Amino acid sequence: MEFNFDLEHVARPPARTDYGIGIVGAGFVVRDLHLAAYRKAGYRPVAITDLDFQRAQETARLRGIPRVYATLEELLTDPEVEVMDIAVPPDQQLAVVRQVVERDSRIRGILAQKPLALHFAEALEIVRRCERAGIVLAVNQNMRWDPSIRALRTLLARGWLGEPVLATIEMRSPRRYAGWKRRSDRLTLPVMSIHHLDAFRFLFGEPESVYASARTDPRADFAHTDGIVLYVLEYASGLRAAAWDDVYAGPVLEGAAADNYVRWRVEGTEGMARGAIGWPAWPNVVPSTIDFTLRSRPGVWFSPRWPEAWFPDAFAGTMGELLDSLATGREPSIRGRDHLRTMALVEACYRSIAERRTVPVAELGAELSA
Repeated sequence: MEFNFDLEHVARPPARTDYGIGIVGAGFVVRDLHLAAYRKAGYRPVAITDLDFQRAQETARLRGIPRVYATLEELLTDPEVEVMDIAVPPDQQLAVVRQVVERDSRIRGILAQKPLALHFAEALEIVRRCERAGIVLAVNQNMRWDPSIRALRTLLARGWLGEPVLATIEMRSPRRYAGWKRRSDRLTLPVMSIHHLDAFRFLFGEPESVYASARTDPRADFAHTDGIVLYVLEYASGLRAAAWDDVYAGPVLEGAAADNYVRWRVEGTEGMARGAIGWPAWPNVVPSTIDFTLRSRPGVWFSPRWPEAWFPDAFAGTMGELLDSLATGREPSIRGRDHLRTMALVEACYRSIAERRTVPVAELGAELSA
């Protein structure tokens, strides 16, 4: 076997980077992740708006955005805006998309946050509205652009690991709850687990069924369905992909010592890979890592390293995927319709939790074909 140790951990740049980007939302995710990544990649944000006008002004000044608008309606009149980057809470995203698509404007593409909505029906409405308007919709499933996940996908695609047998993701990261997070009883599956569910789909394709179990988060002092969540995806090949998403992680926010991390592991018939994702250390930028071992090289661990990290570098990948799709005419891999399949897994997990049974994904077929 010949070994090419370029594991393609960074996506190729888009065919065009000069589209004018209008941004809705000026919180820390936009300020410190989106815009930091866009500047490094050479993208062109031209305008921004936020319900908090002062916050929008501060973000624009910090990141060099030339124009700040008091309202979305005003931003949509800007002749340079061709692509929208919508970064608002999921319970507000439908209203923003409605306003964008109902206006006769020059908008060609939208990068929306994941989840598109907290409930499948609203996510489906967003997808349909963009399709009717002829606007390309991409969803910011940024874990697909984590360097270790992309490198793992390369190993799988080259067959170095053989047939996947078992895949796991373990997350230990405590959460605080404020603002929109307190307005819903859906805390973890559509907000945190959606990264891992989508990563499993990105790596292994569509599962046949899912079993999920959840308990409440002791730290959340309001009614909710899912705090700590564990789930298993069952594949026709026999592969099992499992995750536990621990948003409690012990009383670390109350004074105990912290042990926070995100780790993954994939075992195959020809090799094994493991990785660590650095985002729990944010605002420190910690690159993700991968190590792998192969039957063909007995007793050896390979440990390539790179400077790129999930936060903030992955955010150049998601916007770049949309920009490249607009330039080349292809569908983005993170298109809205694809995101509905990840949302369907979220819904299947909720059904499994409520009914305490394994849920075939085919049960949601009617929603996916709508």
